[in-house]
Amino acid sequence: MMGKAKYKVLMIGPDRSVHGGISGVVNNYYAAGLDQKIDLCYIGTMVEGSKAAKLVCAVRAYFQFLRQLSKYDIVHVNMASDSSYYRKSVFIRTANLWGRKSGPGKRRGKRIVIHQHGGNFPDFYGKEIGDAGRRRVRKVLSMGDAFLVLGTAWKEFFGTIIGAERITVLPDAIRIPASEPKQYGVHKILFLGRLCRAKGIGELLTVMPELREKCPDVHLYLGGIWEDEELKDQAQAMTECVTDLGWVSGAAKQKLLQECDIFVMPSYFEGQSVSILEAMAYACGIVASKTGGIPDMIIEGETGLFAKPQDTRTLADRLLKLLAQPDLCRRLGENARRKAAAEYSIEDNMRRLMAIYESVNGSGETD
Repeated sequence: MMGKAKYKVLMIGPDRSVHGGISGVVNNYYAAGLDQKIDLCYIGTMVEGSKAAKLVCAVRAYFQFLRQLSKYDIVHVNMASDSSYYRKSVFIRTANLWGRKSGPGKRRGKRIVIHQHGGNFPDFYGKEIGDAGRRRVRKVLSMGDAFLVLGTAWKEFFGTIIGAERITVLPDAIRIPASEPKQYGVHKILFLGRLCRAKGIGELLTVMPELREKCPDVHLYLGGIWEDEELKDQAQAMTECVTDLGWVSGAAKQKLLQECDIFVMPSYFEGQSVSILEAMAYACGIVASKTGGIPDMIIEGETGLFAKPQDTRTLADRLLKLLAQPDLCRRLGENARRKAAAEYSIEDNMRRLMAIYESVNGSGETD
C-alpha cells in the first residue's frame, strides 16, 4: 500500500469560458491551484450560443466523459436547475451505473459529489415538473455520495428532498484581495452579473430617476451580458446616470470594485452570488435581496442592507440610505470585508472540499 495519493477528480460543469456563477467558481478554484492539489480533469458540458452549439457541446462532453471515467475515482458534478439538471442527470446516472456495488460490503468505481448551485431550483422542482418528474429528481440527487449546497436555506430546501443529514453546506469562495484605502460618499453604484429581469435590473433602472433627483451625482455601472433587449434599450436611454460596461473581469473588475462605494444585487432568486462575495472583499456597502444563500453573507445593518425582491420602494430606500450616509456605508463595507476574509476565502474552501473528497473516497489511499 502506498501513501496517500492525489485525489483523482473528474469534474463537470459549464465551459470555463461561460459568463456565469458556476464558471466563476471553477475558475477561482483553478486560480487558487486546486488542479495542483488533486489530479483534476474538467469537462465543460455547456457553452454560450445557439441551441445547436449547446447540443454539440453536450454530446462531445458526454463522450469525453465516457473516455475519461475509468481514470478517475470521484465525479464532481456542478449543477443548477432546468436544462442544467437534465444535462447533468445523464452524467450522474452514468457514473452511478459504473459504481454499483459488486459483492458484500464492497463498492468499486465512482464516488459522486453533486454540487448544487441553482437559485431557481424550488420553482423548477415545485412548479415545472410533475409528480413523476419529482420522483426522478429525488432518485438522481440521492445518487450522490456527497451533496453540496451553497447556504443554510438550501440545506433546508434540499433536505426535504433527500434528507438534511446527507447535505453539506459549502459556500462559494474567492481570493481575498489586499486591503487598500477606499473612498466613500462617491455615489458610485455597481452591479455585476447577468443583465436580465430575474436579477432585478428592471427595478434597478426604475429607481434611478428618484435616486438622481435626491442625489444628483449618483451613477450606476452595469457589468454583465445583456439577456433582455428591452432592458438594454432602457439603460442606454439613461446614459446621464447609467454606464453599460459589458462583461468585466480581471483587473478591470477589481478597479471597479475598489472605486465604487455601493454594490447592489436585487435578484428575484439567487444560489449565493460570487459577485456579492467580491463586493464584500472590496468593502462595498451592499444592498441585496433576501433570497437563497444571500442571508448567510449579509446580516441586516451589519454587513449590508436588504431590499425585498421585485420591490422598487425598499430598493430605492436602501440605496438612498447608503447614498446619504457615507459613514454607514463605510461601516457596513468594512464589516463585510472582515466577514468575507473570515468565512469565504478560497483557501479555506479548498481545505473543506479536500475533506469532502476524503470522506467520500474512504481512506484516500491507493493500491
